[in-house]
Amino acid sequence: MMTNLFSVFDPTSSIFNLSMNWVSTMLGMLILPMMFWLIPTRTSLIWNKVISTLHKEFKTLLGENGLNGSTFIFISVFTMILFNNFMGLFPYIFTSSSHLSFTLTLALPLWMSFMIYGWINHTQHMFAHLVPQGTPPVLMPFMVCIETISNVIRPGTLAVRLAANMIAGHLLMTLLGNTGPSLTYSIMSLLLITQIALLVLESAVAMIQSYVFAVLSTLYSSEVN
Repeated sequence: MMTNLFSVFDPTSSIFNLSMNWVSTMLGMLILPMMFWLIPTRTSLIWNKVISTLHKEFKTLLGENGLNGSTFIFISVFTMILFNNFMGLFPYIFTSSSHLSFTLTLALPLWMSFMIYGWINHTQHMFAHLVPQGTPPVLMPFMVCIETISNVIRPGTLAVRLAANMIAGHLLMTLLGNTGPSLTYSIMSLLLITQIALLVLESAVAMIQSYVFAVLSTLYSSEVN
């Protein structure tokens, strides 16, 4: 009997008391680099097209003041999150991107580096961001508090958004899948159609959430220049 509904997402499989579920996060290091050593295929050509499109978009978001090559940081983050999201769609593979320990590890260092760089090199610009243009003098202290709080919670919102969106679809698929043995054949066919539709939706969510994470990180980076 499962005591906690969310226990299905816990890393419980182990060998010699070592958790093996997080190994799925590292599988990309074995799979993804192969496309750079083999003869170009349709898959690699499509992926190069995706990378070039993301590079142009992130370059536009960063503006002229953005550092050269900084777009590839966010493309790498996008690739890592996308790979882990898709790995979680396969049966019996641990979804690492549904845990805050994974998402916060990505969001917190990015946000912290933006803040340290901005406050050291562009201090006046960072202070100007705390008071939006056109704010009445009476409301300035309140706006500084609100802007400071909204700035501090940014890594948390990035991490929670990704983890919550990934765990919600998986949890719904798990709940529907557990009701299968008690259903009749006619209702089972409807359940299979629903599960396939949810799987397609989760594939779209996997791409959208990795894109949202990368775009928001790029926007936060562009504010410190």
